[in-house]
Amino acid sequence: MPNHRLVYSSDGGDHRRPDADRRAPVAKGPQLPNDGVVRVFREKGGRGGKTVTVVRGLGGDLDAVARDLKRHCATGGAVKGGTIEIQGDHRAKIVARLLASGHSAKPAGG
Repeated sequence: MPNHRLVYSSDGGDHRRPDADRRAPVAKGPQLPNDGVVRVFREKGGRGGKTVTVVRGLGGDLDAVARDLKRHCATGGAVKGGTIEIQGDHRAKIVARLLASGHSAKPAGG
């Protein structure tokens, strides 16, 4: 009989499903075409009402590009899941900076 009154476990504590049944995390954001164009979105959902500028479709060293964009916009940001998130709505500044850096970029979304 399995121990159904487990008090403490160091393996995460989820004994309802075996590891094979766990689902892989789903990527957030729209599905982008693979055309080499960097798209710059403004997003607000799921962030407590805060506006964030998200750069998708950019390859290479994302940390270096994010560092440059954060300095250019004078704000904070992060690299998460293959995207760059910059705090605030800086779409115009970011698109101009990416175009000056030689990337093919355009604003996307609403």
